[in-house]
Amino acid sequence: MKLLQPPHWPRPRGYANGVMARGQMVFVAGMIGWDANGQFQSDDMADQVRQTLINVVDVLTEAGAKPEHIVRMTWYVTDKKAYVQAYPEIGKAFREIIGSFNAAMTAIEVQALIEDRAKVEIEVTAVIPD
Repeated sequence: MKLLQPPHWPRPRGYANGVMARGQMVFVAGMIGWDANGQFQSDDMADQVRQTLINVVDVLTEAGAKPEHIVRMTWYVTDKKAYVQAYPEIGKAFREIIGSFNAAMTAIEVQALIEDRAKVEIEVTAVIPD
């Protein structure tokens, strides 16, 4: 995996401007913060992000992929302010579950998600190296 960082741009924190990779691609559908039984254990943004990241890793594992194979993440959040306020807890969960690496990321505030209690939905693309 090669990070794409124009030399005259400031280095982003917590993500990459672009990623180039070769290998077997894995596409993870939008995961939300419910558990393996389809039940929400919390309505807290940080708690739902933690569970969502666990769900992402569970799906990656089925493909033989690891978190470090993630090249792109798209986050949909229903409350920008709650998301920003939860940055410290979200960052901690991200480091514990995904690790510290740089994927290309986008975060978008949306009015609602299909599951009424969902506060976050995360889509992932991963590339398992050849």
